[in-house]
Amino acid sequence: MALSVEMITVDCTDPDTLAQWWAQAVNGTVNAVVPGEFVLIDLPDGPNLGFQRVPDPTPGKNRVHLDFHAADMEAEVARLVGLGATETGRHNFGEEFNWVVLSDPAGNAFCIAGG
Repeated sequence: MALSVEMITVDCTDPDTLAQWWAQAVNGTVNAVVPGEFVLIDLPDGPNLGFQRVPDPTPGKNRVHLDFHAADMEAEVARLVGLGATETGRHNFGEEFNWVVLSDPAGNAFCIAGG
């Protein structure tokens, strides 16, 4: 028996709005399974993203976050900030591995690596 990743689910207070934002960010298709409660982003080349309503946000840093790679990291960071993300930090391991930490409009952290 083997497991496969089907979906990554994000807790949030407004799944409809956050799913719309992420659909633009990752070029996915919105599927409001239960509008206002659970919204799915269909991605043809990876696990789907789910957004489920919870009454209170998780305090502090995310325990799990999404990591993305972009050939042009700076252009992708600028695009996402233009959509409403907030840059919260930059890190590297030497010159060969760099990444930018961002947060989506609901404050969920995610990273863009480049190179």
